[in-house]
Amino acid sequence: MSSVVISGDTSGAITLSAPAVAGTNTATLPAATGTVMVSGNMPTFYGYQSASPQSLTGGAATKVTLDAELFDTNNNFASSRFTPTVAGYYFLTCQVYVASSAQEVVAYIRKNGSDVITGLDVTTNVYNSSATGIQYANGTTDYFEVYCYVGVTRNTSNYPQNTFFTGSLLRIA
Repeated sequence: MSSVVISGDTSGAITLSAPAVAGTNTATLPAATGTVMVSGNMPTFYGYQSASPQSLTGGAATKVTLDAELFDTNNNFASSRFTPTVAGYYFLTCQVYVASSAQEVVAYIRKNGSDVITGLDVTTNVYNSSATGIQYANGTTDYFEVYCYVGVTRNTSNYPQNTFFTGSLLRIA
């Protein structure tokens, strides 16, 4: 029969040790209240536009194509879309960078097709816009994408990673 060993020290940390079958089965809990997460259920991603510029139509919001990844820890980023499979609160940020000054550049993060995070709207000699915020995702059907509004038709920058979308799970629901 197996047993669980509980031990602690003066720091307030408590360690639960399960019998080792193959490798180690030790989990260390912090001396704090709340939900304990393990690295296997913390989706984090970084998608970006490679060296191929994208044309953004003037006077309209255009979905931004992000065709490369730096990392995607839970395989939730594909086809320019982040679809988290863990319900919780996510910190999201994006930047869209255009190759030449535009009358207006505004980046948006959309959830299920609706704007939820809007970047700063600057209208003079602007080259980029970024948007940052925290959003809840249900872990099944919610998804996030980046859109960009430009006042006049412009191409995105041809420098890799100037246009990107990144995010990480802050807390499970």
